[in-house]
Amino acid sequence: MGSRQIGWCLAMVLLLWGCGSQEFESKAALMAYLRDPGNGYHLTEHVNGVDYALTYRPTDLLVTQSLSANSSKEEIDSLKTVFGDQLYFNLSISKAGKEVLNTFAGNRRQFGAMVNQLAFGLSNKVQLLTAKRDTIAMISHLYPRLYGMGGGNTILMAFPRDERLFKGETFQLSVTDLGLGGGKLNFEFKSKAIANEPKIKQP
Repeated sequence: MGSRQIGWCLAMVLLLWGCGSQEFESKAALMAYLRDPGNGYHLTEHVNGVDYALTYRPTDLLVTQSLSANSSKEEIDSLKTVFGDQLYFNLSISKAGKEVLNTFAGNRRQFGAMVNQLAFGLSNKVQLLTAKRDTIAMISHLYPRLYGMGGGNTILMAFPRDERLFKGETFQLSVTDLGLGGGKLNFEFKSKAIANEPKIKQP
């Protein structure tokens, strides 16, 4: 094999390696990888004294969190099918390292309005935007109350895994002003990073 052929083969190997998904031995290792901002799955904004942290939640992470100690391969495959049709993101909102709801603790009306918005009113506040600016609506979201015991108010959001999101180099998750003085926030993800999301090695 000539030097030109060797160089071409090496380039193809590197290309294929770069397109593959990262695999991790454990949930903890995957979560550490996701939290590293350099990997493109954890994005942050600090606006008007409020910290916003948006983290992508891969299918395998959700599957692993739903498994029992004796889950069979069939159960794992079934969960992958259930979770694999959607994209999941965690949005955490905090102020001074505490739940942003603490800001409204002295005003019952404002406190109740913010709780209601986080629990029930985000469907018209958060959306995905494709590279061509097509909008993709949220399917559902879950807001667990921590009653001041957490470091932030965290919402798990689900969107359809729409193929239009992967036709451009990037897509955005847009958050309309939540009444915290932050205005509109746009978090940009690389489409390839989400399409080749990291995985966990299954036993």
